[in-house]
Amino acid sequence: MNTLTDRMIRAAKLDANLYEEVEADSGALGQAVLVVILSSLAGGIGTISVVGFKGVISGIIIALIAWFAWAVVTYFIGTKILPQPQTNADLGQLLRTIGFSSSPGIIRVLGIMPFLYNITNIVASLWMLAAMVIAVRQALDYDSTWRAVAVCLLGWVIYLVIVLIFTSLYR
Repeated sequence: MNTLTDRMIRAAKLDANLYEEVEADSGALGQAVLVVILSSLAGGIGTISVVGFKGVISGIIIALIAWFAWAVVTYFIGTKILPQPQTNADLGQLLRTIGFSSSPGIIRVLGIMPFLYNITNIVASLWMLAAMVIAVRQALDYDSTWRAVAVCLLGWVIYLVIVLIFTSLYR
């Protein structure tokens, strides 16, 4: 049995086998939701002096909405626009793998120390993007990492737009 912590560590280590595992484990959706919540909570704690407690709560809500939207967009791009012949995926597989790709975001809690805020957020963002590429590659059964990069970049742009829209609504 794999604990959530073990899975999160393996996801943060960019273990492709972990992403295959959660892709196949339909019962891991709850864990994926929890990873997104924990990652956004860590990010909120890292910015609590800027956003306050209300900002932490709204950040979690925004992260959950954005995660779902990103998975839907990634599913559409990956299965309809840029599929490979062997691509066989459903939305649940992408929700689970992309959810676990948020695992590296836990380090954003270190942003509570002002001198670490910027570097922590940059490192976490790049690390989560690398994890997302692996998650997408595995979930969409791609043999090309570059195709997964293209899907992630397109999805990331749309994700950023969604985050900016929701963030502006809560200000």
